[in-house]
Amino acid sequence: MLAIFKKSVVDPPKELQSPASSQISNKAASPEETMKNFLASNSNDGFSIGFMDKAFLAYSKPPPSSNPQQRLFCGLNDIYCIFLGSLNNLWALNKQYGLSKGANEAMLVSEAYRTLRDRGPFPAHEVLKGLEGSFGFVIYDHKAGNVFVALGADETMKLFWGIASDGSVMISDNVDHIKASCLKSFAPFPTGCMYHSESGLKSFEHPSYKMKPMPRVDSEGAMCGAYFKVDVYSKVNSMPRVGSSANWATWGQQA
Repeated sequence: MLAIFKKSVVDPPKELQSPASSQISNKAASPEETMKNFLASNSNDGFSIGFMDKAFLAYSKPPPSSNPQQRLFCGLNDIYCIFLGSLNNLWALNKQYGLSKGANEAMLVSEAYRTLRDRGPFPAHEVLKGLEGSFGFVIYDHKAGNVFVALGADETMKLFWGIASDGSVMISDNVDHIKASCLKSFAPFPTGCMYHSESGLKSFEHPSYKMKPMPRVDSEGAMCGAYFKVDVYSKVNSMPRVGSSANWATWGQQA
């Protein structure tokens, strides 16, 4: 999978940008070129969807293997989701959110996101902690113009994110797609964390603590985009109360 969000949509952590990218002689591929290469390498089952000049999502079925990881795509009510992995408690969650037994994980997290966006009955970190299994997903809310990304804490699934030369943010489960356009300005997306384009990167496993950028150097000794981890010495002042009329995007912000 590959997701591209223009800088007008997403404001990534500045620590993802590496000065080493400007010192590399190889020219970075544009995000559009990387998207074309993704589709060319998945010509049988790959497709992409664009949202004017704001976002692009590309999807393909997982390659055949002895133990393929599930990969799903859905679009419901202007909410578009690419989901990786599987949930052990899908049936129970479908029942909780009033979905049919046949609803898959991408449909489930899209409905959970919509519920958080429109009604906010629970803090987002509680909803994500209720997902049992190995998962990672990217949601683009076309109506609201927001991006929501999350990666499970068990480290089974991998996501990478980076900043391309035009300022676009790129997210993929294939690091080669990220490197092609972002060069050294990329990092693994941190496990047990969520990112919302209005409230930034937070840990849903440890929501009371801030995230800290950690320097990252590759095998060639070049500085890459920072990795982020929970800073146990830097507590968020307070977690705001979330009610039915609250804006769910503000959780985790300081009072």
